[in-house]
Amino acid sequence: MSEVNPNMGSIVNCDVLIVGGGFSGMYGLHRLRNLGFNVKVFEAGSDFGGVWHWNRYPGARVDSEWPYYQLSLPEVWKDWNFKERFPDHNEIRSYFFHVAKVLNLRKDVEFDARVNSCEWNSESGRWTVKTEANHVATCKHLFLCAGLLHRRHYPDFPGFQNYRGVVHHSGFWPENLDVTGKKVAVIGAGATAIQIVQELTKVAAKLDNYFRRPSLCLPMAQRPVTEAEQDCMKPYYGVLFKEGRKSAGGYPRPAPEVSIFDVSDEEREQHYENLWKAGSFGFGASNYKEIFFDLKANRLAYDFWAKKTRARISDPKKRDLIAPLEPPYPILTKRCPLEQDYYEMMDKKHVELVDLNATPIETFTEKGIVTTDGVEREYDYVILATGFESFTGSVSQMGLLNKDGRNIKDIWSKEGISTYLGLTVNGFPNCYMVYSPQAPTALSNGPTILECQVDWVVDAIEKLEKEGAKCIEPTKEAQDEWCDMITAMSEKTLFPLTNSWWTGGNIPGKKVQMLTYTNGINQYEPQIRATLKGWEGFDVTKA
Repeated sequence: MSEVNPNMGSIVNCDVLIVGGGFSGMYGLHRLRNLGFNVKVFEAGSDFGGVWHWNRYPGARVDSEWPYYQLSLPEVWKDWNFKERFPDHNEIRSYFFHVAKVLNLRKDVEFDARVNSCEWNSESGRWTVKTEANHVATCKHLFLCAGLLHRRHYPDFPGFQNYRGVVHHSGFWPENLDVTGKKVAVIGAGATAIQIVQELTKVAAKLDNYFRRPSLCLPMAQRPVTEAEQDCMKPYYGVLFKEGRKSAGGYPRPAPEVSIFDVSDEEREQHYENLWKAGSFGFGASNYKEIFFDLKANRLAYDFWAKKTRARISDPKKRDLIAPLEPPYPILTKRCPLEQDYYEMMDKKHVELVDLNATPIETFTEKGIVTTDGVEREYDYVILATGFESFTGSVSQMGLLNKDGRNIKDIWSKEGISTYLGLTVNGFPNCYMVYSPQAPTALSNGPTILECQVDWVVDAIEKLEKEGAKCIEPTKEAQDEWCDMITAMSEKTLFPLTNSWWTGGNIPGKKVQMLTYTNGINQYEPQIRATLKGWEGFDVTKA
């Protein structure tokens, strides 16, 4: 039902309000609606897709291989075929259009509805949610599907306001931008930067890439996939998705059972060669387990990577910058982007690599950038591939207040990020989040982990309603124990040795802490589902 308030616009009353229209929001809407709940969605963009609505920069494509980067719903995949093993952003948006049409989702979604206020009323046991465009909704359950990488990070560069050329952030790319024959600077060396420079280098007259640490990229092994091939595979999709859900990262690719130290050099090299030729994330998912816990084992993996990669770069200076003999950090302890011809492109003569450790940016000028060695480089375009405020950026920017009126942004900035199960937060009743901190999010195939989490949220809401509960929230004690477990889990690995967006270390001033559950989906899902039976770790208030 809706009612009209002249100051606020129409008020939508619903059982569940979902914030976000990407994979998780669409899947959640479909599942909850099928159970008979009145569900509405507020989506900040003008269409479905989540981060893929915004990601339109050159080279943007998924790095999860076909057939796993899609929803496991047979009614969706039975009539859909991808064109490539790793689809690009255009094809992914077409896929979202297909999902929305097949599941008839649009009728329950408000687009261009960026949430800026979420307040809980203890008496009514309901949330009131508002948007910048004056949409208003009240709901019993608030379901945040706002995504992992959405809020763009803009570093505070000296003199940045002086620059008179064109600046674009990778997360907000204009349609039909053409840099052919232009002088371009790309700042950053993460996965997004890799994709951008890989493409812009082919058309720009000059491209300079500013970076502090190189990404240790893995071969994508991109290829077309035909309709015939997919038709032959579809009878196996159910098994593949089920086994992916039982795996650590969403791909049913087992790691060797033997220790890396118990095989010969020849056997290890042959295993690595097989993984290298297969492409995708197999070099991580199917590597020897010790490489994530033991520096000596990790060095063996790095040395193989360096040998394969350095052979592709002829310029000795560039080779030592982006594929050094000594590892800049343990391999696979931060995201290893997938690439197609990145190293060949970086080897081109019109490409310069600017090492910000040796020569930091001193200031921007009207025409370009001056580094501390006194060199000024002029540009037509500056591209900021400077990443995102990962895990927390979207949730912390929507005016989400706890039951005492404290903003989650202030809570997390002062006390550090803290959740229970990576799904709920103490002080926020009937509020759930997915693709979230303190879950296996960053180390997982997106659709796999989000289906795991959405299924928990849907089942929790259904159970609460059947029990006639008014509200639920995690206890502070259970939340503290979950946070301690995440820390203890990560301390057994090499991940804490490397600052990255996996730890919040990419944002100045943000507390550095492990934000990912490192034991994998196959251990995470049974652990969270065990809490449903007796509401372990939760306070439940009866109606």
